[in-house]
This record gives sequence, structure tokens and C-alpha cells, in this order.
Amino acid sequence: MSYKVEKVNPYNADQRKNEQVVRMFNDIAPSYDRLNGTLSLGIDGYWRSDSLKELRKYKPRHMLDIATGTGDFAILAQKILQPETITAVDISEGMMEVGRKKVARKGIADIIRFEYQDCAEMSFADNSFDAATVSFGVRNFEDIDKSFQEVLRVLKPGGVFLFIELTTPDKSPVKELYGTYTKHVMPFLSGLFDTEQRAYQYLPESIAAFPQGREMMLILKKNGFRNIRLRRYTLGITTLYIAEK
Repeated sequence: MSYKVEKVNPYNADQRKNEQVVRMFNDIAPSYDRLNGTLSLGIDGYWRSDSLKELRKYKPRHMLDIATGTGDFAILAQKILQPETITAVDISEGMMEVGRKKVARKGIADIIRFEYQDCAEMSFADNSFDAATVSFGVRNFEDIDKSFQEVLRVLKPGGVFLFIELTTPDKSPVKELYGTYTKHVMPFLSGLFDTEQRAYQYLPESIAAFPQGREMMLILKKNGFRNIRLRRYTLGITTLYIAEK
């Protein structure tokens, strides 16, 4: 089954989504961290740290961070959860290169290792990880079902899958205010950073097309996960999903 968000592309309908996502993130990699903080008004740091605290009871020793980008979620996971290893994977070498420099500066390159991997076809052995995480990356997946099945495969029995994603508030007036912000303010702010504005026009389009709430929980269930739950942040702007193998 395909989902509407899988057909929302950064540039055009002629190339594979993965190829366009790589191009987009390679282009914005140098300014990505500064711009992200600006666009979220700094709230994304709270969303990330609070969601990772949900993993404390699982005590993961070996973690997989998918669509890691510049590695912020992996770095935060290392600080909060203190696992033995975090394998941080992405399809954008430009983003990961920024991440490698960050973990080297922090002296944790022996814990966080970056690796090119397509989450729909990973090379890891079955039952390799205690936990898998994604921070604002599932919208960019070319094939959500296949990627979720891969996550399930590489998780150990009892392992946990946690991801946070931008979502659309469903109550007025927040819904209308958020729509105005994502459609008009975000592209304007991205222009101030001299980055490619198309990347931040793609953002609200992919958010609007993304399966949310109960629909996403049913997708996780269909792909073999159990004990699925969600938590909404900031009046529904972001949603945390947790599921177990």
C-alpha cells in the first residue's frame, strides 16, 4: 500500500523520492542546525529530549538512529540514555559529515558511528538493536511500510521503536495559525538563511499528507508492532509514537 506522503517530493515527480531527499538535505546541510532551531522557535529541543526520556525504562544498550541527519537526536540519546553504541544512519552524506564533526568535537565518536543506510533495505542482521529512533524523518521515507518492516526485523524481541514527527493540529485557532506559519513564515525565514526555499515549501506539504494519529498507529500495527501508543506535544504540532516488537 502506498501513502499520500510518499508521493510528496521536494522537487518534481520524475525522480525517485530518495534521490530528491538526498539532494535537498545535501544542499541545506551547512545551515540545517541553525535554521531548524529558528523555525521551531527552539521548542524542538524540548520535544526531542522529553521523547527520549520515554526510553529510560527500556535501558537500551545498542541503538539505531534512522534518518539521523546531523546527529542531534543520536547525540541527545547518548546524553540521556547512556547506551553502549548508537548506529546513526542516513542517505545524505552531506548531513552525516556535519554530524561526524559534531560527535568528534564532543569526544563521543567511539559511541556514535555514522553509516550510509537506506532504511527500506538495511544491511544489519536480524535482532541487532534494543531500540530504533527517528526524529522528524518518517515523512521523508520513500516506502513507509517497507521501512517499518525493516525496523521490526533489526530490532531484538521486546525492542522499542520511537519516532517523533511534525503533525497538523486539529483544533481552532491553533490549526489556522499553524497553517499560516508553515505556509508563509517558514519559507520566509529559510530565505533569511540563504538556503533553498523549496526545501521548506516541501515541509508543510509533507506534513499535511502524512498519516497521523490513529491512522499511523494502524500502520504500525499492520507492520507487526504491538503495544502502540502516542503522545502529542504543543497542541498537536508534534506527535510521539512508541511501539514494541
